[in-house]
Amino acid sequence: QVQLVESGGGLVQPGGSLRLSCAASGPTIRFNAMGWYRQAPGKQRELVASITSGFSTNYADSVKGRFTISRDNAKNTVYLQMSSLKPEDTAVYYCNTAPTDRFYWGQGTQVTVSS
Repeated sequence: QVQLVESGGGLVQPGGSLRLSCAASGPTIRFNAMGWYRQAPGKQRELVASITSGFSTNYADSVKGRFTISRDNAKNTVYLQMSSLKPEDTAVYYCNTAPTDRFYWGQGTQVTVSS
């Protein structure tokens, strides 16, 4: 079974940048479409970015133009480059298969955007 470990979160000021990583252990994820999800306090988890096995990407309107998803199949890792961060981006960020989750969820990584 694939295990997912997210990292790279932290506290950043509005307008700042962060790069999140999602390292998968176990079977390769190269044939799976993968996505980054986020869950803010009191809200449902939402898919914000996805990348197919063929490297096609898709973004939620709320992050389009600011976030970039990528993957390195040799490292079995998916990334999320976030820039021009806003306070409303504050959430716990997770990765999983997309558009529906099929792996066990990792612990996520907290992103807090605040001055």
